[in-house]
Amino acid sequence: MTEMVYGSMPSRVSEPVLPRWWRTIDKWSMTAILVLFGIGLLLGLAASVPLAERNGLDPYYYVQRQAFFGGLAMAAMVATSMMSPDMVRRLGVLGFGISFIALILLPVFGTDFGKGAIRWFSFGFASVQPSEFLKPGFMIVVAWLMAASLDLNGPPGKLVSFGLAVTVVLFLALQPDFGQALLVLFGWGVIYFVAGAPMWLIISIIASTGAAGFVAYGMSEHLARRIDGFLASDIDPRSQLGYATNAIQEGGFFGVGIGAGEVKWTLPDAHTDFIIAVAAEEYGLVLVLAILALYATVVVRSLSRLTRERDPFTRLAGTGLACIFGVQAMINMGVAVRLLPAKGMTLPFVSYGGSSVIAAGITVGMLLAMTRARPQGQMSDIFLRRGR
Repeated sequence: MTEMVYGSMPSRVSEPVLPRWWRTIDKWSMTAILVLFGIGLLLGLAASVPLAERNGLDPYYYVQRQAFFGGLAMAAMVATSMMSPDMVRRLGVLGFGISFIALILLPVFGTDFGKGAIRWFSFGFASVQPSEFLKPGFMIVVAWLMAASLDLNGPPGKLVSFGLAVTVVLFLALQPDFGQALLVLFGWGVIYFVAGAPMWLIISIIASTGAAGFVAYGMSEHLARRIDGFLASDIDPRSQLGYATNAIQEGGFFGVGIGAGEVKWTLPDAHTDFIIAVAAEEYGLVLVLAILALYATVVVRSLSRLTRERDPFTRLAGTGLACIFGVQAMINMGVAVRLLPAKGMTLPFVSYGGSSVIAAGITVGMLLAMTRARPQGQMSDIFLRRGR
């Protein structure tokens, strides 16, 4: 029926899977991701060696683990990017269901690793952070519900998705993990906005989120401590923010030189949450701008390609995935330069972390699958055909 209304372009049915995938994939975005992962390994060689020495491990222990998990992430990205939107939807729903159950079980079986927030399952040889895998699945489920609500006599998908978002945010806040909670809520808001939410509702949700933030500030010592540290006029030079700020200032435009940085020896999370401080100190503003450009390439190109997509689910899901990917990178770097309070959020593909890099690979794989060129023509073809 769709072809009768809109027409279609002939597809190369006999074309093998790999050539068809290579022809339709966004090569610029995929290249940007590979470069980001390479930069992450390069920075890991500098940032993780001091940590390995303090823990009595092989100097390149963490780099080797990052390369291993990164290899799994790249394989997951490529495999997911080969899927059709329908297959991505099934994978997302399944992944969300498993991650949400794991999120519910965290207070019982989870651990905080001494960081004050129960976010991980520890298996001895490795740990898993369910919230990292929950995010892409949540974007897929929300997009599916909202796309279904656009159908004639469709289900109340927007209302159901709102209830689901509130539930997920509450469980994340209980850890507490307010950074991931805000990121999930932001992703839901973006998809709802693209699906046609009225502005008064968006403003009401923003106001409600602000009010909830004030309540959380008064009830959570963990959150209050981070907000107070962010708002303080002076930075404690022995705090993580103090070390990171000093490293960024020392780096200047071209950096102090490869391996000559000092922040990696004093900053506990130099290899994870504050990896951008290591990049700024040793390689300077040049590398930081290059990293920003790589993230912008993925987000802008993805959103540009999605404007030509006809299928509502594909358009909504791709938009949500692109936005949470870009905003997570912005939050991580914003914390390092003290534009935002500390969130404990990694820099996708650059920071060390098994859950983080594998979940990022799945997220970008889904995004690449949504932005692949399909034999459907473009959105502008509809208006041109109707104008004849």
